[in-house]
Amino acid sequence: MTEKKKMYEVDLYKPIQKHFVKEGYEVYGEVNDCDIAMVKGEAIVVVELKLTLNVQLLIQATKRQKLTDLVYIAIPKPSFSRRSKRWTDLCHLIKRLELGLIVVSFSGRGKRVEVIFDPVPFDRAKSMGQNKRKRDALVKEMDGRSSDVNLGGSSRVKIRTAYKENCVQIACYLEKYGPLSPKALRDLGTGEKTSSILTKNYYRWFERVKRGTYVISEKGKTELREHIELVEHFMKKME
Repeated sequence: MTEKKKMYEVDLYKPIQKHFVKEGYEVYGEVNDCDIAMVKGEAIVVVELKLTLNVQLLIQATKRQKLTDLVYIAIPKPSFSRRSKRWTDLCHLIKRLELGLIVVSFSGRGKRVEVIFDPVPFDRAKSMGQNKRKRDALVKEMDGRSSDVNLGGSSRVKIRTAYKENCVQIACYLEKYGPLSPKALRDLGTGEKTSSILTKNYYRWFERVKRGTYVISEKGKTELREHIELVEHFMKKME
């Protein structure tokens, strides 16, 4: 079995140098702390090399932006898919820092340089415009919550969404007042989604006892105990 040759940052230099020489640049290695510096007319370009994309590389690259707007980071082609969320998130971060990205592929004796994207100013207004739907969803979720019962930074725990809160509210009212219609519940303040929540019955907390009338199920009564803070909140509202 052939032992895999250890890679060094200098292995990235030659293929990148050749690529930019073909593009008409004068390329130099290790110039005043820059891994690669090059010039073409009035344009000065700096490339920082690393075997892994890490915070130190991003810090180095952003420091080079004091010298020129045209700063790239260069890494070996990653082993994970470029269609993955991880890759998409990394690219977003690099673009957000107004850096360019170069990857170098090594296969046998061949070395291929690919400029994934060039350094350009980050258009924050455009980015926010493209994500208006997500922003509206964020605001809608906050508006739908009646209290802050989730701990920020939590993982592997159930998050109480606005929808879940609404279900808890309906369950509380049914437990206190007994059988009610969607209209009666809405009159108590459970909101416009009341009918949909009762009909879909996603958590199996409700039972229809007759047309247009619902009660809380045994499952609902049991699981309501997992939301003590919310239950107390809605009980106070009823008082």
